[in-house]
Amino acid sequence: MIKTRIVALLTGLMISGCTSGFAKPLPYDAWFLGFFAPSYMEVWIETADVVDVDEHLYRQAMSGIAAIQTPPENRGNPKGWPEHPGMGKGKHVTGARLPKLIYVRWQSLAEPQTYDVYIEVTPEIRALMVESEEVYCRPLSKQVTDHRKVLTVGLAPGGIAKAWVGGPCLTSIEVARVAGKVVTRGPYLGKMNGVYAAKLRPESQTYVNKFGIPFGSW
Repeated sequence: MIKTRIVALLTGLMISGCTSGFAKPLPYDAWFLGFFAPSYMEVWIETADVVDVDEHLYRQAMSGIAAIQTPPENRGNPKGWPEHPGMGKGKHVTGARLPKLIYVRWQSLAEPQTYDVYIEVTPEIRALMVESEEVYCRPLSKQVTDHRKVLTVGLAPGGIAKAWVGGPCLTSIEVARVAGKVVTRGPYLGKMNGVYAAKLRPESQTYVNKFGIPFGSW
């Protein structure tokens, strides 16, 4: 089913000519795909699959726990998104061209609920990923030429996914916000008989018990 939907969307993108102009080699060895969740709203990623502009499918480009902060004594704030998120937890997508489509299926452990979402990486987003920029890099204390080769995705309760592109020395630019759908078959497409991959950490459970989930803030 997943493959069928990916192929169908790919066909539409090919007809619209989205792949033109990105067949040339990337100006870097690999781009990075990272994930994070708002404080206390823990996420387990079942799979993050990537389709690049050459129509190659990279399954399980990322899986497992998304980056998160869980400060004790309810000192964190899960509402909204950071203005400039970091890289998140993820992997370099080695051997791929620029992305065209990202499919994510994840478990929102605070609810709990399973969602999936398709994030279309438009030509405008890909242009941002190959555009070079001269910038003073504070970590290196010098002027450098950098690229936005990091694609970071935030995953929140309610099935909300938001994406940014950024670089090690560049500010992040918000590029997409998509509402995913509930996976009615449950965790791991029903293979786990409704059992989720992990339980909330004590700090997260304490926050949710006291304040609930701030739906609508993402």
